[in-house]
Amino acid sequence: MGRLDYINGPEDIKRISPGEWDALAAEIRRFLISHCSACGGHLASNLGVVELTMAMYLSFCPPTDKIIWDVGHQSYTHKILSGRKKDFAGLRSFGGIAGFPKRNESPCDAFNTGHSSTSISAGLGMATARDLRGEQHAVISVIGDGALTGGMAYEALNNAGRMKSNFIIVLNDNRMSISENVGGMSAYLNSIRTSAGYNRLKENVAEALFAIPGIGKHMVESLRTTKNGIKQLFVPGMFFENLGVTYLGPVDGHDIKKLMRVFEEARRLPRAVLVHVITEKGKGYRPAERHPDLFHGVGPFELATGVPKKNKQYPDYTDVFSRTLIRLAAEDPDIVAVTAAMPEGTGLAAFGRRYPQRCFDVGIAEQHAVTSAAGLAAGGMKPVVAVYSSFLQRGFDQVLHDVCIQNLPVVFAIDRAGLVGADGETHQGVFDLSYLGCIPNMTILAPKNCFELEEELRFAFSYGGPIAIRYPRGKAYRGLAEFREPIRFGKAELIFREEKTALLALGSMVSTAEHVREKLKALGQPCTLVNMRFAKPIDKEMLAELAETHENFVTLEENVLRGGFGLEVAEWASSQKKELSVTHIALPDAYVEHGDVSTLRKMLKIDSDSIIEGLEEKGFFK
Repeated sequence: MGRLDYINGPEDIKRISPGEWDALAAEIRRFLISHCSACGGHLASNLGVVELTMAMYLSFCPPTDKIIWDVGHQSYTHKILSGRKKDFAGLRSFGGIAGFPKRNESPCDAFNTGHSSTSISAGLGMATARDLRGEQHAVISVIGDGALTGGMAYEALNNAGRMKSNFIIVLNDNRMSISENVGGMSAYLNSIRTSAGYNRLKENVAEALFAIPGIGKHMVESLRTTKNGIKQLFVPGMFFENLGVTYLGPVDGHDIKKLMRVFEEARRLPRAVLVHVITEKGKGYRPAERHPDLFHGVGPFELATGVPKKNKQYPDYTDVFSRTLIRLAAEDPDIVAVTAAMPEGTGLAAFGRRYPQRCFDVGIAEQHAVTSAAGLAAGGMKPVVAVYSSFLQRGFDQVLHDVCIQNLPVVFAIDRAGLVGADGETHQGVFDLSYLGCIPNMTILAPKNCFELEEELRFAFSYGGPIAIRYPRGKAYRGLAEFREPIRFGKAELIFREEKTALLALGSMVSTAEHVREKLKALGQPCTLVNMRFAKPIDKEMLAELAETHENFVTLEENVLRGGFGLEVAEWASSQKKELSVTHIALPDAYVEHGDVSTLRKMLKIDSDSIIEGLEEKGFFK
């Protein structure tokens, strides 16, 4: 049996002898690499925190002590050590354990996470609740150097400086978020990392003082807690000190004994403490060490080489966006692009290489991304903000207040709209039609296929006001290529005309509606198919025309029903004198868990077979 076989609960690691810690770390890495090579997952970030997680489990006592993981895609070792190794076969699969911490999954998961920059705020709240209840447990918030660029993290740090009781912040500094970090905080942390004299001076002074009989230890402790003491010599850590947060580090994040010593020191202090830990993203697997960005989130890959098992034969929507943007930018020098630390994920990396002076990575700061784009637009440029649907939620106020009130020409390229699969509730892009549709001056489009995405982008840059294009994750649909009616503001595209029942589909659901139509036609039940194109404004002229010859409207969208385009259609229909039935195919008023997208679509009854069954149950074809 290996050492990992003895780990079945959070206390088991403490029964492993110190001499076997390195061997256990190696076993954990082999387990993670093997699992992710077969099933995919977040690999590089998890390989980087193996020793750090072990040290926290050796130094603290979860679930009594609370560990909050920022983002949470580095929590695999935590899940193993807390007793969920046996469940990894179902990791990120429907009905299996999540790829992120989930409170309903284990008492060791202290707080649900999935988006960045939240752990310090959550930990501060939990530490305050602990104090108010008279409890004594430790609260540890782990945050990455990339997540520390998020404004919410600064707000929390500022508040944490007022703490009068222990609260530990672990800064996991691996020089990476998903992409290489940018900005002033990255440069600041780099100055700490590279200050070799800093570490040597700290160690030498501390050792010398400790050697003084009787009073040495007291002197060190005293100096560590005063602004005019030893810390004043160590200038790199003073940013945190000046916020009122005691700084300890930097410490090697792969040295368990050193980590345990610094955690012991951190736990003794009656205030907020930041422990600066240096780790290597992808450690222990050469392909991930060389290309940590590519191994952030991976599908199945060849274990020996790291090469994906599935070669991409056709472009996905992100690829189409990337190529089209480069082509349009060659025609128009005013086109610029903004990303919030996601140049690779959103397709802007290639644009940035082609036009480095016109591509701006603002770090994990969606709010700033949106308002800076508003500033670019006010200055005469044509900015596009490339962002995941679930991440744009963080910039809602800025979209409303800074872009739409001023009616500025900002293009929002919303990737991962709709169901995204294995990342689960925090990443499903199923709310954007709702939260954008309520904002005056906002226009929203969705392409039926890759060709239409190209044309919608061209239209968006010529539009002259706030406009959003939402498109799904995955391979770009190439069907219905012969239907290429020019994009006109607020106008839908009639693809097939029949009578009685009209399928009014938006974006990714056009292909589903096409399959529904083909199956119904084979059953002798032909129906009309409309590519709605615009979620806002809806094409009321088209609806009025169809209402003359149809009894039933069926709206199809990959968004929650509430606030979506389907209810807009229903509201219009209710205002008509003609009797008209409107049925909605949309997502429920609920969060969608993790799982394969095709499985989720069946579960949610938005796949073609489920739609037909539902229509038959309602008596559409009697």
